[in-house]
Amino acid sequence: MVKHQPLQVYERQLCLSCITGIYGCRWKRYQRSHDDTTKWELLWSFILLFTFCLLLVWFYFWWEAHNDYNEFNWFLYNRSGEWSDGTVPILATTAAGFTYVAFLMVLALCHVALGQQLNLHWLHKIGVTAALLTTTAGVISVNQTWGQEWDVVPISLQATGPFLHVGALAAVTALSWIVAGQVARSEKTMFQVVVVLLYLSLLLGLYMVPLCITSPCIMDPSTLKQRPDVIGHRGAPMIAPENTMWSFQRALQMNVTGFEADVSISVDGVPFLMHDHNLRRTTDVDKVFPDRRMEDASSFNWTDLQQLNAGRWFLKEDPFWMVRTLSPREKDLIANQSVCSLEQLLKLASYHNSTVVFRLRRPPPEHPCYHSWINDTLHAVQQSGVPQGLVMWTPDDHRAQVRQWAPGLIQTSAEKRSPQSLQQHGISRLLLRYNQASTQEIRYTHTHSNITLTLYTINEPWLYSVLWCSGVSSVSSEASHILNKVPNPIWLMRPDEYCLMWVSMDLISFAVVIGIFIFQNYHMIRYNPEQNMVSAAVTRSSRDLNVMKEKLIFSEVGNGVGGADELYGDNGYDYYANHGIGP
Repeated sequence: MVKHQPLQVYERQLCLSCITGIYGCRWKRYQRSHDDTTKWELLWSFILLFTFCLLLVWFYFWWEAHNDYNEFNWFLYNRSGEWSDGTVPILATTAAGFTYVAFLMVLALCHVALGQQLNLHWLHKIGVTAALLTTTAGVISVNQTWGQEWDVVPISLQATGPFLHVGALAAVTALSWIVAGQVARSEKTMFQVVVVLLYLSLLLGLYMVPLCITSPCIMDPSTLKQRPDVIGHRGAPMIAPENTMWSFQRALQMNVTGFEADVSISVDGVPFLMHDHNLRRTTDVDKVFPDRRMEDASSFNWTDLQQLNAGRWFLKEDPFWMVRTLSPREKDLIANQSVCSLEQLLKLASYHNSTVVFRLRRPPPEHPCYHSWINDTLHAVQQSGVPQGLVMWTPDDHRAQVRQWAPGLIQTSAEKRSPQSLQQHGISRLLLRYNQASTQEIRYTHTHSNITLTLYTINEPWLYSVLWCSGVSSVSSEASHILNKVPNPIWLMRPDEYCLMWVSMDLISFAVVIGIFIFQNYHMIRYNPEQNMVSAAVTRSSRDLNVMKEKLIFSEVGNGVGGADELYGDNGYDYYANHGIGP
């Protein structure tokens, strides 16, 4: 009888089994390997890293684009003809894909930290490829159809940049544990030098990032301008049907200082409020005039428009997920709203001393009011009795003539021009989308000219805070009920305070990194079993010795014990490893 003494004693490693099992389906110990990762698997590791970074940017983009979700849904409506919240499936798939890829990234880092060979399972490779292709298609689609929205990323960094820097610095500092371990375990000097240089370059870059971070909220609080006025864009469309009297009344309850609306002209010359070109989305035209549901809104006369209900669609579609918060009385009021005329809005504004800015859409060439649209609108302004100083006139057509007939109107431009050009044409206000004016332009306009700037559409507190710190005079918002709860900028920091925070974080990070490298090096020298096995005559690494020992065990298994799966099972392997193998 021949007995073989155990060459090694292995302990159960449940955590390691889970890591290698989930990542590469290597649940048994003999399936693991400390060999170098193959070039093919290294390529997949880079693909995984690239997919993670792309999904991170994509996820951040959609998180910050929340300010313009209504704009995106309206864009989808114009293409499909059906109203739906298209951001829900996008956010759901993005969150699921990002969570999945981030989980794989964590497992990959654990493999590197434990010295395990990277071997991504083919099912995960399919999943990563699907996530990469889907995200790439989404980026291309947004770039082609909604390209202006990418501007939200650099704008949002003015609010999130300082905090993202702190988070990134903490993550890279924690990564030093893995980097230091790889350097301490490696026997190749060139590899150690390259890894250390790459890591230190990344760390130094992060230390210097604050030099590139510019935020208007890093300022002396004593120089903060007064709170920007809030103008209700189509009233308060998140809590009431847009462009209805109840929507404007709800906006007044949220302390808005003015209203913004879109104006069309009926065939009998009555200016009325309507954002879309047709009436399908915001009225029951499908039910009242089914044969005319696709016609231009301006093709209806005022009598026909008064027959339409402009509130029930809001209760049915619930475009902002707010219907459940409404009281029964509010629902009854909403269900009885009708199309609002410009004259009705102006009378309401006059009573509450609120300003009104409207975008006037010229009717089609075959329309009876194609040539008289300016006169018809001016007539409605005069009929309402509103003080001219409360009306912001935006159409550029016949502006000189308008100034003669109604000299008290606030001449406003919806196109970006230089302050000199605006003053030359007698324009005192500028109405722009928020991505059309930088912080420097806002401050210059505020301090070096008599031009008053209004930016739209501002729905998120972070964006409102950035513009507040920039010194903007007023904003147009669909979420006045949210901005009403922002009495101060979300965050405000003195430059010296930010500098102190920046330098302190860098010093702490550097001290932690140095400490981790020293500890890892000491730990490898103190506890590395290779030190007990290496002799002057033997130059091969302990990794090769372990491989040889395992091969010896497998050889003994093949000579009479049984299959590897049987021997190294959860119970059998531990038994033979500790008691020897014998007949």
